[in-house]
Amino acid sequence: MEEKDIILDAMKKAGEPLNAGKIAEMTGLDRKVVDKTMNAMKKDGSIVSPVRCKWEPAQK
Repeated sequence: MEEKDIILDAMKKAGEPLNAGKIAEMTGLDRKVVDKTMNAMKKDGSIVSPVRCKWEPAQK
């Protein structure tokens, strides 16, 4: 699985908006990898921020 898929899966399982640190903790991915992947996901619209500094999958 790609990092993007792993992050989205963790977000869906949590059922609530998460910050990058929590995602890194849940997935075991390095924090820098999570930050880099999430920046790309923000740009392509696959994640949205309902609360400051927390993210969830975009409803598509």
